Amino acid sequence: MNKERNFFLNRLKAVTYAAKGFWILITSENSIIAQVIIAIIMAIIGFVMNISAIEWMFQLLAICIVLVAESLNTAIEKMADFIHPDYHKQIGKIKDISAGAAFFAAIFAVIIGFIIYLPKII
Repeated sequence: MNKERNFFLNRLKAVTYAAKGFWILITSENSIIAQVIIAIIMAIIGFVMNISAIEWMFQLLAICIVLVAESLNTAIEKMADFIHPDYHKQIGKIKDISAGAAFFAAIFAVIIGFIIYLPKII
């Protein structure tokens, strides 16, 4: 019984830490704040344009992928800056690659947006 209780308490702690990280991201990281604002705008547009359930699923998937990629990019950049605060060519390359991953996600989201909204606009 004690083992089960510890498991539950550890999971609860993990959720608390995750929620803390979520709050830090949405309140202090400009790239995440910008993406959340874009997500809210796209949700409003989705309601106005009356997109289908499947279109909602793809739009939400695209939004989540961008937010996850931006969050991981932020974490990698913060860790790189912590490990090597001064400019370093390799650290710069690592940070560029990390940002490139977020860029891939953003491109995917824009393509999904075009697929959903272009036929409705035309």
